[in-house]
Formats: sequence, structure tokens, C-alpha cells
Amino acid sequence: MPDWLINLAYLVASVLFILGIKGMTHPRTAVRGNLISAIGMAIAIIVTLAHGGINYGVIAGGVIVGSAIGALFAIRVPMTGMPQMVALLNGFGGGASVCVAWAELINPATHYEVQGTSAIALTGFVGAITFWGSGVAWAKLEEIKQFKNPIAFPMQQLANAVMMLIVIGLGVWMVLQPEHGLIAFIFIVIVSSVMGFTLTSPIGGADMPVVIALLNSYSGIAAAMAGFIIDNTVLIITGSLVGASGVILTSIMCKAMNRSLANVIFGNIDASAATATADEVYEGKIKAVSPEEIAMMLDGVQRVVIVPGYGMAVAQAQHAVRDLYQLLQDRGVNVEFAIHPVAGRMPGHMNVLLAEVDIPYDKLIEMDQINAEFAQVDVAIVLGANDVVNPDARKTNSPIAGMPILDVDKARTVIVVKRSLSPGFAGIPNPLFAADNCLMYFADGKKAVMDLIAAMKEN
Repeated sequence: MPDWLINLAYLVASVLFILGIKGMTHPRTAVRGNLISAIGMAIAIIVTLAHGGINYGVIAGGVIVGSAIGALFAIRVPMTGMPQMVALLNGFGGGASVCVAWAELINPATHYEVQGTSAIALTGFVGAITFWGSGVAWAKLEEIKQFKNPIAFPMQQLANAVMMLIVIGLGVWMVLQPEHGLIAFIFIVIVSSVMGFTLTSPIGGADMPVVIALLNSYSGIAAAMAGFIIDNTVLIITGSLVGASGVILTSIMCKAMNRSLANVIFGNIDASAATATADEVYEGKIKAVSPEEIAMMLDGVQRVVIVPGYGMAVAQAQHAVRDLYQLLQDRGVNVEFAIHPVAGRMPGHMNVLLAEVDIPYDKLIEMDQINAEFAQVDVAIVLGANDVVNPDARKTNSPIAGMPILDVDKARTVIVVKRSLSPGFAGIPNPLFAADNCLMYFADGKKAVMDLIAAMKEN
């Protein structure tokens, strides 16, 4: 296939990627955007395979094995497991880029030049951090006991700085003396792998959505570097798009949490600092309520705001929530959904779940808009959310100080649906549960909503 045709096809694929990303910026065009991007990727793959010089047997084996694993994951991973899935995919992207750099380095036909060795060193650095950092992020999101809480050790930041200097030194050595490139590359990957662990392990669960977005950006950068190594235009463009979009998303999420990126990466939430114990916050102040009592309370109200959280996703309660929404709407109640930008474990998590059950998109109200209106809300129903409605975020000495929250405590009545008083990802008690206007409905999210619907129909 002539080079001009290959480059033209890569250009078409790149344009389709950009159009696909644009389509995915809105729920109504997201499916079409995903399809356009898939067509672009298909074009890129076909043209690359047609370029020649490829062992098609190895490629076919990889396609079969990879497709089988991907299909298995797609079928078996629940919607609540998507953040973990994204973390793994980020890690695979970083690991694949390291493998590309390694293969090019041991290729006898490789001619060492400054651009090539620089790209190989950067790919080893970014790819290894992405692979191991994503692995730690997956373990935290999976709530594996050894990784659930932040892991810190003395002089951790100093150790990270020293390792960074070592990697820079190895990279310079690799560029100046390419004949020792393989040894330098191996040490770069080893040191960067340790950094992937030490940079991610101290980060608390509340910051995990930001970390996932950042690692997504890293995987894109590593892919772009791999594109420079093998001189593949579409890989450079695709990696750059992923890297840039990841940086933008990370910036948006840091802004949503009122935290700087440096604070997320080099700081961590200390659940024990300046925080009252659960007994001090809750003892003698919790008011439990039954579905029948809630049904009577909802009889005659005019405005209800539902606050979905990770608990709703875990309970797969979105279908029951849709039925509750429809029942209230049929009774003339104005029902809206308050969406916190980092509710759940990844951006847009709640939007996807609610779109899945055909909740009208204009009923999903962003945090900044709904916060100004909570004082006019008759009943706010918090369904499995915790840290994003914690009023302690307004205190300057709180571990989550400054994090924007949904002001549900300003509603006339707040009903919190939770299995127990267990803390959220930040690991701190929530004074909202003990507030005078708050009632606790202890139950599984799906069963709670279904029992409430039954009680309302009998009322």
C-alpha cells in the first residue's frame, strides 16, 4: 500500500476520533460518537495490517486472546465495576507502551538517534508508572484490604523526588550512550514501577476519580511516545488526544473538588485528623424511619430532589428509582436529581446509570444550580451518597475541607437511605445523619425504594 494512501487513511481515522470525542460530550449523541470512534479505529487497524512487514500469525493470536478476554470482561463486569475496569485498561495501555519500547530497543535494525532514545526512555518512565499506578488504583477501588486505606511511609515525597532524579539521570545516560540503552531502560522501568506504587498508594479513596483521570492521561502520553518510537502517525495523534482529554478531565475534577493537582498527588486524606469519632457525632441523635412513614411524608409535597450515589449503583437500584420518580411525577410532584461531579467513582457515573433507565436528561441538575435551590426543596432523598453530602467539608479543619458538596442539609426534610452508618471513601463520620431535619432509612437501596413505592401505593 503506498505511503500517501496510508497517511490519508490515518488522517481520516484521526478526524473520526475527534468527531467521536465531540459526540461523546452529550448523552444524546454519545452512542453515535462511540460508533464514529470505533469506525476510525477499524480504519486505523486495517491500514496498519495492510502496511506489511507484520507477522500475521502473532497478530491473529493476539486478536483472538485479547477479544476473548475483552468479551469476558464486558459480559461479567457489572456497571459498578466500570471504574476498576477503566483503571485496568489504563494500566494495560501503559504496559503495552513499555513493551513497544522494549521491542524496538532489542530490534537489531534499530538505529539509535536522540529522538528515538528519548522517546524510548520517556515511554519506559510514563508507561511503567501508569501500569503499576493503575494496578494500585484498581486494588483501592476493589477495596482490597491491604490497599483500601492510604499507605504512607516516612520521607515518602523525598523518596519520590530522589527516584525522579535517578530516572532523569538514566534517561540522559541512555541518550548520550545509546550502546548501554538496554541496561538504562531496564533500570528506568524498575525505578518508575516503584514510583507508580509510591505515588498512588498514599492517595485516599475520595481522590480516586481524579487519579483515574490522571492515569488515563498518562496512558495516552505513553501511547503517543510509542507512536514516535515506531513512527506511527495515528498512534501519535490518538495518544495525544487521550493524553490531552485526560489532562482536561483531571483539571475539571480537581476544580470540582476544590483541590489542586499537586495536593491530590502529594497529599492524602487523614481520616483521623481533626475529626470527631462516630460515637461523638451520632450517639443519641439518629432518627430511623420506616417506608410507611416516608410514604405519609411524601403525600402532598410539591418538590422532591433525589441525590444518587455509589450505594444506588451497588444496589442496582436505578430501575426502582425510575419507578419512584414516575409515581411521584404522576402525583404532580416535581422530581429532580442532584448530580455531584464526582458522585460514584468516576465522572458521569450517575448520569450513565440514570440515562440507562430513561430518566429525562433535563431532570439531572448540576451541583452549582441545585445548591441554590435546596432551601425550597420539601424532601431530599439521599440514596447511597456519603462524602458528597457531608457538611464537614465547610469546616476549615476537616480532612475534606473545601470540597464542594451538595447542600442537602438545607432542604426542609432529608431522608438518607443507607445500609448502616458506615463512612464513605473519606473514612469520616457525616454530621448530616445526626441533623435535626434528617431521617435515616436503613436498608439496601433497591429494596428500600421498592418498599417505599409499595407503601405509597397503599397509602
